[in-house]
Amino acid sequence: MAGIAALSILAACGGGGSSTDPSASSDSSVTTSTISDVPVYPLLGTPITDQAAATRMALVVKIDNHPATRPQTGLNKADIVFEENVEGLTRFAAVFHSQGSDPVGPIRSGRTQDIDFLSSFNKPLFAWSGGNARVTKAVNASDLVNIGHSASRGKGGYYRSTNSKAPYNLYSKTTDLWTLAPTGATAPQPQFIYRGVSDAKASTLISGDGAKLSMYGVKILWKWDAASGSYLRFTEKKLGYKKYVNEPHMSDKTQINPANVVVLYVTYVKSKADRKSPHALTTGKGTGFVLTDGGSIPVTWLRGNRKVPFTLLDANGAVVRLTPGRTWVELGWKNSMVSIATGVNPDTIAWPNP
Repeated sequence: MAGIAALSILAACGGGGSSTDPSASSDSSVTTSTISDVPVYPLLGTPITDQAAATRMALVVKIDNHPATRPQTGLNKADIVFEENVEGLTRFAAVFHSQGSDPVGPIRSGRTQDIDFLSSFNKPLFAWSGGNARVTKAVNASDLVNIGHSASRGKGGYYRSTNSKAPYNLYSKTTDLWTLAPTGATAPQPQFIYRGVSDAKASTLISGDGAKLSMYGVKILWKWDAASGSYLRFTEKKLGYKKYVNEPHMSDKTQINPANVVVLYVTYVKSKADRKSPHALTTGKGTGFVLTDGGSIPVTWLRGNRKVPFTLLDANGAVVRLTPGRTWVELGWKNSMVSIATGVNPDTIAWPNP
């Protein structure tokens, strides 16, 4: 198998153990990827069907996850979605490249941690509602291209929906947001390595039906659906006193359904720009799991600096290959996930308490 061009170098460097610095192999100029000599989208690993889309720059949109904002629009159309802990809840950083979403939202504010885990996308557009002066200054000085509500000066197509109240009603269209791309902008580098059609399952994959994950104020069930080859997302909803139900999390008129879920255990510290906000440390080394193809793979993640993607290694030191398709990345606390064995009722498994 040919592998993915940019990350095959990373694989060779990272496979030998933690002593190698993954940053040494970064090459942000490489944006064309292939699997079995077929050109693929860099953030999906699936064959290119729209050449113009494949060569444009990545667009990141910050999307709210307050219960009042569900169902959101765009989450099932983003190539990669990061879920991050913020103050008391979680928020999404949806990365669009192969396709867009008209409309997309609701759009909310950014955090300094966004700069760290998004800088590997080769100076992506960053659509957000705004932030305090210190956060805004950090974003403006970063690798992210600020096209926020204020920074776009009315050119980003932002509007307030009449279907909900502020601050949960700010939307835009990716079609409008992409018009703000600067001259000379280029496509993102690949973030993961994907399996080819002839690749066998990883020897370290443990068959299972998904996982339960505890984030800040949000409890998530990822349920493997063999029929669609994807993971269906459920969010715990309170019905009454000590009564809860795992409710399908919908977006774009469909339950959220990525091909892969990457759970990265990270350390959260207080943000220097906003003491109320947690700040995820996403460089260095950590552990976690990859949910893919009906099983889970324990991994060690390595990242030399914020401009290079995460390298995911299994217990044998081999780079983990994902299923081609959309991916969700959960930036969770250590021990925030518990796997669900095949045939086990998720309701019988306690939520993790990291």
